[in-house]
Amino acid sequence: METIQLIIDNKEVEVPRGTTILDAAKSVGIHIPTLCYMKLEDLHYENNPGACRICVVEIEGRRNLAPSCKMECTEGMVVRTHTPRVMNARRTVMELILSNHPAECLTCSSNGHCELQKIAHDLGIREIRYKGEMSTFTIDRSPSIVRNMNKCIMCRRCETMCNTIQTVGALTAVNRGFNAAVSTAFERDMAGSTCSYCGQCVSVCPVNALSGRNTQQPVLDALADPTKIVIAQTAPAVRTALGRDFGYEPGTLVTGKMVSALRQLGFDYVFDTDFAADLTIMEEGTELLHRLGSYLNGDKEVKIPLMTSCCPGWVSFVEQHFPELRDHLSTAKSPQQMFGAIAKSYFAEKLGVDRKDLVVVSIMPCLAKKYEASRPEFSVEGNPDVDYSIYTRELARLIRYANIDFNELPDGEFDRPLGESTGASVIFGTTGGVMEAALRTAVETLTGEELASLDFNDVRGMEGIKEATYPVAGMEIKVAVASGLGNAKKLLEMVKSGERTYHFIEIMGCPGGCINGGGQPQQPGYIRNTVDIRALRASVLYQSDKENPIRKSHENPAIKELYETYLGEPGSEKAHHLLHTSYVKRTIN
Repeated sequence: METIQLIIDNKEVEVPRGTTILDAAKSVGIHIPTLCYMKLEDLHYENNPGACRICVVEIEGRRNLAPSCKMECTEGMVVRTHTPRVMNARRTVMELILSNHPAECLTCSSNGHCELQKIAHDLGIREIRYKGEMSTFTIDRSPSIVRNMNKCIMCRRCETMCNTIQTVGALTAVNRGFNAAVSTAFERDMAGSTCSYCGQCVSVCPVNALSGRNTQQPVLDALADPTKIVIAQTAPAVRTALGRDFGYEPGTLVTGKMVSALRQLGFDYVFDTDFAADLTIMEEGTELLHRLGSYLNGDKEVKIPLMTSCCPGWVSFVEQHFPELRDHLSTAKSPQQMFGAIAKSYFAEKLGVDRKDLVVVSIMPCLAKKYEASRPEFSVEGNPDVDYSIYTRELARLIRYANIDFNELPDGEFDRPLGESTGASVIFGTTGGVMEAALRTAVETLTGEELASLDFNDVRGMEGIKEATYPVAGMEIKVAVASGLGNAKKLLEMVKSGERTYHFIEIMGCPGGCINGGGQPQQPGYIRNTVDIRALRASVLYQSDKENPIRKSHENPAIKELYETYLGEPGSEKAHHLLHTSYVKRTIN
């Protein structure tokens, strides 16, 4: 590899030819502020429009300042990153950006971790010298995402994420000059666009122009209503990320403190969505075995491969972009919706109350779960199975609102019976987890023998697409796992063309799975550039699985009791009525 030498802030630097000044400076510990630039090595994602000019530097012999994110190093180049001229230019650029930015920091949910706010603070900006017209875009509120283009700084991170990584195509730059903004096709509302509500655009927005829909107040109102029994269910990915908002290192497991915090908030019962994940495996696994048996017996009408349906962002993507494959989706509801259906039937009967007197609140890492909970098919006579779905950041805000000292909380335990779960269910939160959990149950069911090892390592890891073949009971079971909608699209195109043949496919809408959901604590680009937070969170879930005394969904005693006393057997008429659904072709309005 050919290398070149240059000097940055009096430091001699040697880098491969083609390296940008920004990366060269980073390699020797010199920090250059960035705003529009974002590079996530783990996702192979780079947003580099060179638009904001915050990262400008001075190059000896060059008349104009240069954007360090775009300018490649040359042999003998002498660079200065923090001269008075550079700092004055950055301040001017920042003041111009702020001159058309709402001064709503105190009421903005990004207050304290806004990248624009941080840079303005670091530059010592205490007044804005430039006054003029302010943008007056109408705020767009979809079931999951709020789009406030008055805050947009045209960094275009969301556009790159939506189009390049997720391939959804919902966001694009429109208009010019002062009226320029990132919008949807034909400037429709998000709800009328191709948006799948995955929330990855929200996760990279530096200024809260894109944010999750806030449903904290209805939850607080329900908790204050003495006539309601309020139930919380928590997804496995939440417990690996919530601690980050309270000073813990990324990937720290805070399950016990989270349970205690929910009790202090006033929830009557705190259950684990993992219980419903085990239930999902029983229903989805049964469906897989039925389809697989019919297929191997020569039934050419059966829809193979079977594809998981746990992720509502992925389901929405299929309904819009691949409607011809809807029948390949498992009819099993997601764990969130299965839990709601069981809570408002089985558990309501145990309590002797009407389902309308129960309020089910799910805490999810995901923004698409809000949309899923609002779908009319997940309700009975207008009463939803899940009343409110809040994301991890919302829970953190509720904890602060209630003045709860999270760090000093004791470790609490989930309530029974809907809080009992296995190791198989906890790994649902990471890519490959649903597949592995399903294989543990399906293989033992097919063979009638206990597995020698419960670890299906071929489907683990952060690769965008993973494939594996397992010999089971004289058959070759071919499986695939994809995370991120862009990778899902690649996989589906290979299946449609006949290039690949599988029996079972797991897909998660967010790269890395739920651990990287759009509702998780946001991390600025300079952290995500250096740390694979997804891998850290996944490792915690796998360790939790390993330490669980029961690691197979079909061995969960609470699940066994549910079937024995209420549902009958997996795939029964009652189970199908409560725990299964169908899908529609979604059209753009």
